[in-house]
Amino acid sequence: MNPQLKEFLQPYDKDIQDLALELRLFITTIAPEANELIWDNYNALAIAYSKSEKLKDAFCHLSIYSKHVNFGFNRGSELIESKLKLKGTGKLIRHIQVNGMDTFPIEEVKKSVMEAIAISDELNPGLTKKNTLGISKVMSISKKKIRPKR
Repeated sequence: MNPQLKEFLQPYDKDIQDLALELRLFITTIAPEANELIWDNYNALAIAYSKSEKLKDAFCHLSIYSKHVNFGFNRGSELIESKLKLKGTGKLIRHIQVNGMDTFPIEEVKKSVMEAIAISDELNPGLTKKNTLGISKVMSISKKKIRPKR
């Protein structure tokens, strides 16, 4: 994990920090070869998981807000096996809102992550080799931010 990630999480309540780190571990356990791309943005902390160092190749992401974390699928509109009720109206991206691990549908999300990885692999064959570990890289840091007040 990039050491700056914990720094970026500091403005959030401990429950949100813990939730974000648990979801991060969930993804990195499923896809340890994926790169973790971090944006400390204006209105949220965003973390994408990609087989390259490009956002366009990402298969899923986390968006951390003050009251919840969105677990997103970058090509969520193309998931056909998912039984999740995904939110979003854009061309591709869909997400579920996560308020705690006690209500997080682990098995269904795992299936959807695996399907999202398969879609990514099909679109971009050979991006990464199995049995390699991904990197954790800060992509950008916004100077101006909306963050929770402590």
